[in-house]
Amino acid sequence: MKPELRHLRYLLAVAEHANFTRAAEELHISQPTLSQQIKQLEKALGVQLLDRTGRTVRLTDAGETYVHHARRALQDLAAGERAVLDVQDLSRGHLRLAVTPTFTAYLTGPLVADFYARHPGISLEVREMTQDRIEAELLGDRLDLGIAFAGSHLPGIRATALFTETLSLVVGPRHPDLGTPGPQPVSTLDERQLALLSGDFATRRHIDAYLTRHGARPRIAVEANSLLALTEIVRRSPLATVLPDALTRDHPHLAPLALAPALPARTVTLLRRETTYQSAAARAFTRLTTRWARAQGFPEA
Repeated sequence: MKPELRHLRYLLAVAEHANFTRAAEELHISQPTLSQQIKQLEKALGVQLLDRTGRTVRLTDAGETYVHHARRALQDLAAGERAVLDVQDLSRGHLRLAVTPTFTAYLTGPLVADFYARHPGISLEVREMTQDRIEAELLGDRLDLGIAFAGSHLPGIRATALFTETLSLVVGPRHPDLGTPGPQPVSTLDERQLALLSGDFATRRHIDAYLTRHGARPRIAVEANSLLALTEIVRRSPLATVLPDALTRDHPHLAPLALAPALPARTVTLLRRETTYQSAAARAFTRLTTRWARAQGFPEA
C-alpha cells in the first residue's frame, strides 16, 4: 500500500495535537479509525513514526523527518490547486491578507476599498495579527501576503519595501503643550505622561528603544491594545501618545509635536513566502499597494 493524502493529513493532525483523541475530533473521524490509518502508514513506510509510550504522543526521529516533508508536500499541493483555479484576468479569485494592528487604523481601509473597486470578483480575507504570527502563517501557507515592518525575518520570508512610515509625539486639545513652537528636547518627556500601545506591539518596542537610547523616562499612565482607543484617550485627556503621521493627519482633533532628536522612521514592507506560487490576485495587490503609497505621498523606502 502506498501512502495517500489522507494519511499525511492524519499524521500532521496527530503531530500537532500530540493526542489521538483531539486529532480525531478535528478530523471528524473516530479514534480507532485514526489509529488504524496511522498504523497503515507506518506499515507502508516500514518505520515507526509515533512514540505512543508516554502520556502524550510524540514523533520519533523518523516521524519528525517524514512530517517535515509531508507538510511541505501538502503546502505545494494546495499551491498547485490555487494555481489551477487562478484566473489571470482577475474576474475571480481569492486573496488572504494580514496586517499588523498599526495599519488597520490608516492603511487597510483605503487599500481594500481601492482593490475591491478594481477587482470586485476577487474575495479578500483580511486579518489583523502580530508580525511574528504573520510570518509563521505565511510559512504555513495560510496567508498569501502580509504588511508589516522591515527587520530580521524568518528564513523563507521575502520582504519588499513599500514606503517609509514616520511617527510623532501627538497631543489633543487638552494637552498643555498644544501649539508649542519648535522641536522639544526629548528630555521634556520626563515631565510628561503618555498613553502608549502595550508591549505586545512592534510600535511600542520601537518607541521604547527610542526612549531608552536618549535616556528619557516618561510615566506611562495608560497602556492600550488599540490605536483607536489611544486616539480617543488623547483627544479627551491631557495625555500624549506616539502615532504614525498618516494616522494623525486623518484626525483634526490631534496635533503632532516635533521632538529633537526626531522619532526614527520605519520601513513598511510587503511580506510573502519565498517559494510559494503567487496568484494573479496577489500580484495585482502588490502592484496596487506600491502605486497607492506613491500616490499618497509617503516617503519612498
